[in-house]
Amino acid sequence: MKAFDAGWGGAVWKTLGVPVVNVSSRYGAVNYRDKRMVGFNNIELITDRPLKDNLREISEVKKRFPDHAVIASLMVETKEEWHQIVRDGERGRRWHRTELRLPARHVRARYGQRGGAEPKVLQMIVEWVKEVAKVPVIVKLTPNISDITRPARAARAGGADAISLINTIQSIVGVDIDRFVPYPIVDGKSTNGGYCGPAVKPIALNMVKNCAQHPDVNLPISGIGGVENWRDAVEFILLGATSVQVCTAVMHFGFGIIREMLPGLERYMDEKGFKTIEDFRGKALPNILHWEDLNLKYKVVASINEDKCIGCQLCYTACEDGAHRPSHYPATLRTVSRASSMRIAWAATSARSFAQSRIASPWSAVMMARSTSLGANARLQGISRKPSMMNSRVGCTIGCRNLPRP
Repeated sequence: MKAFDAGWGGAVWKTLGVPVVNVSSRYGAVNYRDKRMVGFNNIELITDRPLKDNLREISEVKKRFPDHAVIASLMVETKEEWHQIVRDGERGRRWHRTELRLPARHVRARYGQRGGAEPKVLQMIVEWVKEVAKVPVIVKLTPNISDITRPARAARAGGADAISLINTIQSIVGVDIDRFVPYPIVDGKSTNGGYCGPAVKPIALNMVKNCAQHPDVNLPISGIGGVENWRDAVEFILLGATSVQVCTAVMHFGFGIIREMLPGLERYMDEKGFKTIEDFRGKALPNILHWEDLNLKYKVVASINEDKCIGCQLCYTACEDGAHRPSHYPATLRTVSRASSMRIAWAATSARSFAQSRIASPWSAVMMARSTSLGANARLQGISRKPSMMNSRVGCTIGCRNLPRP
């Protein structure tokens, strides 16, 4: 009810089934530099509350918000269990859609691992549900498969009315290097979990595109994966999604994010002259080709805006070490070239000494070179800083701040 009060158009209920006991802690995250939780991991299963409690609350929500979409996510095991839970849930038309959650790869096979990854099993389960379902059936697809269109086509063959994707990606988000246990830690142990959040959006967009372009899928698509703002939602729609779901961002920032998403989407549509979502749904698909069909004669060459250059040398380093060599070397960069040469020479010498003294592996030398170069850079600029191979951005920023400006 809190979501609908805030302005959301629909909600997918926490997956219903035979109640389980969830662990604690059940969440882990990936932070990148100064950005927290770019990726989120969970080892949570389905609801741990009795089915009757969930069904009663769903009825209450639908009674108060009859015009909002309520979708029940279901996951059980046998044909009889699928028939029973669908009948129980649809009695009194408690919800508008049924979503089948089959692909939870971080749980045991009895909770859907085989169903999501094996198209034949997925098709069979969809057929079971369609035997008794009175409302449209959505099948949620796992990304933990080489070709997402295989389960999508199986869902269609089984009679599904729509698909939603992606579910979480099998993952380990990090390891406690002192206790030697991956995160999240449960009494000194851990397991692989489901990865979601902003970091998975590129994977989700690609899989939505694959399903939208495949002629044998031809089903409405609900896009899921890393949506945080109105631009993210627009990208999914441009690639063929008919609706968009948000989960991790709500967990992180709250239901109130819809108050920024809706006006942003409306402004975008007004600026582009779109009256409805259908006016731009799939509009990017014709511009996505196979690589061999791209224009191989089209060239883009990078240039440096010397008025904005602060002499950090990142562009020069990227070209010199990551490609071939800079096509243009502006005068503003020459000021820092001597300091750079000194830093690289010092780092190489330190790394070589470190490797010889510790009889380290070649990788140790590489890591040491990366670490000590920051210390050298700080000293060259008259700044005392402890070397850190884990925060090269800080070292670069210190260097840039003290280098001559153009």
